[in-house]
Amino acid sequence: MKVVNTEKEIGKDWETQYQNWGTPVAATDVLRYLYANYSSLETLKNDSLDTGFPLIFHSMLGSTPGGKRLKGLLPVGTYVAHKTGTSGTQNGITAATNDIGIFYLGNQKTLAIAVFVSDSPADEKTREAVIAKIAKAVWDRWAKKN
Repeated sequence: MKVVNTEKEIGKDWETQYQNWGTPVAATDVLRYLYANYSSLETLKNDSLDTGFPLIFHSMLGSTPGGKRLKGLLPVGTYVAHKTGTSGTQNGITAATNDIGIFYLGNQKTLAIAVFVSDSPADEKTREAVIAKIAKAVWDRWAKKN
């Protein structure tokens, strides 16, 4: 993962955004690292929201953008702490439509996931549907193990 430019800098030049990059594996590694000191969703709900990890994850739990991405096809009421990322579109290509997060599977189990759709000519509905279908397949596979 490499972050070189701010959002403001990226907005000035299309190619600048490609200097910032990361892999889905790196994104899930960051999520797992942040989550490592907490053992349950209840711990997150009850911790102070002042700074650090609790602030980040409470914000991610309440995130409303991207409702048709990771959360799109999951069972109603599933806790998903997530953060979306979306670039602009130029010449019919959208550089990034992303969503990373943690699913709460129950029984104190969690699953970190990152889905990145890159340099896509598809429309937003299609890109978001791809993310939702991948998330649902992951949910179906791992939630059954509870």
